[in-house]
Amino acid sequence: MALTGSESGTPTVTIDCFPESLSRYQRGHAVVAVDVIRATTTAVSAVVGGWRCFPASSIEAAVDLAQRWEDALLVGELGGHTPYGFHLTNSPAEFAPPLNGGGRPIILLSTSGTRLLCDASQDVAVYAACLRNVTAQAETLVARHRKVAIVGAGARGEFRTEDQLACAWIAALLVDAGYQPLGDTAEIIHRWKAAPVETIVQGNSAAFLRRTDQLRDLEFILGHIDDVHTAFEMRGEELVSEMTKVPSLSTARCSDVS
Repeated sequence: MALTGSESGTPTVTIDCFPESLSRYQRGHAVVAVDVIRATTTAVSAVVGGWRCFPASSIEAAVDLAQRWEDALLVGELGGHTPYGFHLTNSPAEFAPPLNGGGRPIILLSTSGTRLLCDASQDVAVYAACLRNVTAQAETLVARHRKVAIVGAGARGEFRTEDQLACAWIAALLVDAGYQPLGDTAEIIHRWKAAPVETIVQGNSAAFLRRTDQLRDLEFILGHIDDVHTAFEMRGEELVSEMTKVPSLSTARCSDVS
């Protein structure tokens, strides 16, 4: 099995955080944006539910996108608060069945997660991942990319608990498939690989959801672990389901590719 755009040498994976880190990952990389609470979980859940999802990096960008798409729904938060004029907050539970988008567009804005999706270099493949699609994301990366950066949506100087967990779970699968961990990646994997998902309830993001009576989102996240069997990639301004068939990690080991 050959990797698209493969390069010589050992494949590598890096765990990083904060949108400001994106400039390190240019042509040849795949960037995986992770914002478990809540932007990438909301985005993945919306696309699974039949909505078209357009992440925005700012209020201005969100308003511009909404003006270009008929009947668009403005969804999001900044600093944990829903901006004036938005229809819904950044909530994955809002997009749970039986709600079905029927192809209606949503414009999604968040403090840092949607910035990751929008601000990555145009020369790299950009994916949205969360705890719902850990295995599918890893399988897609192994099948297609040799240089991977998994970037958590850190904010206010914090690499959040839930994002470290999700980044570590994805990176651990890549290391098992033959990728070399760079920087602090091996340490982060060691710390979080075997951690139970309930660990995230101890983080500051979960504490915020408790304080603001938004525990429905935390319950949704804890109840939907690795239940979506596809990756989600940015195509232009839209996040789309990546339905191309890829080998499972049980049969596709990176050491087998050329």
